[in-house]
Amino acid sequence: MAIRPPHHPPQFPSMQYRTFGRTERTVSVITLGGMRYPHGWESPRDQIPAAMLDECREITRLALAAGVTHIETAHGYGKSEVCYGKVLNEELRVPRNHYQLMTKGGPRTADDVRRDIEQQLTGLQTDHIDLYGWHGINSPETLKDIIKPGGAIAELYKLRDEGVIGAIGFSTHGPLEVLIEAIATDLFSFVNLHYYYFFQRNGAAVAYAHAKGLGVFIISPNDKGGQLFNAPPLLRELCAPLTPIQFNARWCLQTPMVQTLSFGMTKPEHLTEMQGIFPAATPLDAATREIFQRLDGRLSVDPVSAWEGWEYHNDASGINITEVLRFRRMWKCFDMKNFGLYRYNMLEAKGDWFPGVFASPEAVAKVDPSKAPPGIDVHALLNEAHAAFYQAKP
Repeated sequence: MAIRPPHHPPQFPSMQYRTFGRTERTVSVITLGGMRYPHGWESPRDQIPAAMLDECREITRLALAAGVTHIETAHGYGKSEVCYGKVLNEELRVPRNHYQLMTKGGPRTADDVRRDIEQQLTGLQTDHIDLYGWHGINSPETLKDIIKPGGAIAELYKLRDEGVIGAIGFSTHGPLEVLIEAIATDLFSFVNLHYYYFFQRNGAAVAYAHAKGLGVFIISPNDKGGQLFNAPPLLRELCAPLTPIQFNARWCLQTPMVQTLSFGMTKPEHLTEMQGIFPAATPLDAATREIFQRLDGRLSVDPVSAWEGWEYHNDASGINITEVLRFRRMWKCFDMKNFGLYRYNMLEAKGDWFPGVFASPEAVAKVDPSKAPPGIDVHALLNEAHAAFYQAKP
């Protein structure tokens, strides 16, 4: 089978669309993700509870009716692929050329690639996957392993040439230098990464990906982007008349270098909120830029918060200092303490998906204070954050 050319789903006036880099596929600027349906993480992966099927069916129906044409899931999302297979093919009977399907996997060997994708095709009830992402290039070691001759990426290219998959990309929770190194290989046609108002560090990777012709997909803007669905009153006030979710989406889409972002839709009201994003202007319209300026102005409440601590990237203490300082900034300037509690207590449990040890007194004592700018007591900032966020496990 020859390389399968991209198809172009129907477009709706209620949605906006962009070309996904050199994949040449047209995608809706909002992607329907598949990570958070109820019971999705329970075993076995091929048995779909009624509650999961019902929610997935309704949300998928509403999303497609609203013009969403890009659906994203992963082998690592438990039951998600099987659920979408049932909903798209058995429940809603959606024509295959009416949506672009992205899924992901983390196979380490050529044999693993073949085995996993056969299982994914079966679960998704399809004979091809439009966009396939290697899931979780979070470290230099992982990148080196999967791009070696005869390895996982080489096998993905064989499957692409056979027409089983289309464009090949990667997703990442890794640091900026890993993103840059992966993009520089020229092996990938798109990248799924974190980039939003409350985490702008990866802007350099977005620009580099665009320069290389990669499609750019922003992942988890509403959850990892600040749990914006549970935004504190202050943040809601600052973002009015938009919701924080709507502002963040417009902020992400203000540049044509970003083509789509996931939206975490699990309830019908999420679709209503999504529609309030449009029109998403490039560049930002005046009203949205005023919100942007109000948010930036909040840094004056605690000016030291503007320091991001990149001098301590990969610090010998093992503390993820830049992230700890980001949580502190969101707390001090935007009353987003709950987000800090949520993310900080994931440290030491997620490996290279979210690395770093707690800023305990013992770890902080290993941090060299002389690397901080004059007048900044990095020990005091880290101690304050640890005292505010750390919750001992029972």
